[in-house]
Amino acid sequence: MIPVQQVLPEALARVVRNAPLTPEKVAFAWRTAVGPAVDRVTTVELRDGVLQVRVRDRAWRRELARASSLVRPRLETLLGAGVVRSITLDLA
Repeated sequence: MIPVQQVLPEALARVVRNAPLTPEKVAFAWRTAVGPAVDRVTTVELRDGVLQVRVRDRAWRRELARASSLVRPRLETLLGAGVVRSITLDLA
């Protein structure tokens, strides 16, 4: 038997990966990957494989820079391999 808590995240990731790549899908993947607190202080846009993240202040930018090695695999799970080739962090 496979626990529900393992099945649901993978099922959701599969559904999201198969959906067309839209700004809404990218925003959803970002929010899911980083959580609501970080989502509130950032905006994202995907251009030519570069996820451009605008951050409210330097402290959040520093935290995201530290967490990028955790965030990228989460985005890849939701968006698919190679969709986000790099992430830039800019102050808003």
